[in-house]
Amino acid sequence: MPLSRRTFLSGLGSSLTLAACSQLPKFSLTSGNEEYDYILTAEPAPIELIPGTTTPAWCFNQGFPSPVIRAKQGKEVRILFRNRLPEATTIHWHGLRIPIEMDGVPFLSQPPIQPGEDFLYRFTPPDAGTFWYHPHVNSLVQLGKGLVGPIIVDEAEPVAFDADLPLMMKNWHINDDGSFAPFTSPRAAFRMGTPGAFESVNGIQNPSYPVRPGSLVRLRFLNVDNTVMYKVAIPDHQAWIIAIDGSPVAKPIPLEQHEMGPGMRLDVALIAPAESGATVSIKNAKGRLLFNMLELKTEGEPIAAARSITPLPVNPLPEPDLDNAETINFVFEWEGAVTPVNRDGKTNYKFWTMNRRAWEGMSADNIPEPLATLELGKTYIFRLKNVTPHSHPIHLHGFIWSVLRSNQKAFDLFHTDTVLLQKNEMVEVAFVADNPGHWMYHCHVIEHMKTGLMGYITVK
Repeated sequence: MPLSRRTFLSGLGSSLTLAACSQLPKFSLTSGNEEYDYILTAEPAPIELIPGTTTPAWCFNQGFPSPVIRAKQGKEVRILFRNRLPEATTIHWHGLRIPIEMDGVPFLSQPPIQPGEDFLYRFTPPDAGTFWYHPHVNSLVQLGKGLVGPIIVDEAEPVAFDADLPLMMKNWHINDDGSFAPFTSPRAAFRMGTPGAFESVNGIQNPSYPVRPGSLVRLRFLNVDNTVMYKVAIPDHQAWIIAIDGSPVAKPIPLEQHEMGPGMRLDVALIAPAESGATVSIKNAKGRLLFNMLELKTEGEPIAAARSITPLPVNPLPEPDLDNAETINFVFEWEGAVTPVNRDGKTNYKFWTMNRRAWEGMSADNIPEPLATLELGKTYIFRLKNVTPHSHPIHLHGFIWSVLRSNQKAFDLFHTDTVLLQKNEMVEVAFVADNPGHWMYHCHVIEHMKTGLMGYITVK
């Protein structure tokens, strides 16, 4: 039976403000099991997105929103993944600095997990923050059908919030009857991709979440969409950015508008209004217009003690040696309307290139050459140049960048695993190549990735 959005929302509302943890659906803990902590199952599951309709989604643990995995900084987490889809898949843990064997890229880091097979993911996250998980096989379809979920790594020393709310932003490619619409078209992939028609936060249109008056609230925005850019704004209530893509900022930044490409995350802190019945409207800015995305509503007993917003503990990132760094240029280009054709006459769309190479795909017997080979332990500066007329959220697996400078905007140094390159923008990022392996490197607009804008680097 489809999971009703209303049923989910009503259950959420009664308990959200009573605990400093997410009230999204949980995994069943395997109490006392010595082999794993969580079970995560990918399988077809009907859900209700548009009221009164059924969408034949692919879900984790039989529903959407996907369960929140909560791990602890510096503590091993063991997740038994079960593939019950009709095709192979993997799980990539986006933004986590973990061993290559756990990174979830088929052939590059592990064999594809076949239907009916299980795989034990186990790793110790060094960084606290907001991350997410998704397949890296047949990504357009598997992510598009709903296989996306948050993984939250709690700080080693507890950080107190009165409410902690993950917010997965996703536009579903569905028709009015709930059936799936096409996830892509060549014309759209050639530009900014194919947006879905059903805008949602945690699978709900314009949801409302209760918080206690005067409470300190942590909002964890996750852009889990295939294509859509979001620009988060809270115009009528003061809020502060406390982390960007999982990495804490040195000092909380007043939130005005913050743009997020697919794959990107944003942690925002605010103090709820002191009076009961007040609302805080959270918007998505499109051009000069602001559109409702969700709201917070104060309910229940006020928080007695005064609340304040302070910086989060920093993560243990290695310090780049900028004086001895090697600079490598990466140019992201638009190949235009050239359409390669396979020997059988079928088109093989390649619209995008990295350093004049379009991703050619890979298999167990055919791994392409890396875009670059890095020396273990050495500092590198990647100079990222977007010479296309479109934006690209560029993501590197296995590392977190220090963002140094841009030719278009000024900012204080911050850390991220996904840089949003605007039209004609050049950004320099630095990092220490301290994690050996073959690491995927791509645009997180999935249609761009699937039509050429992907490669990998090797650290050895």
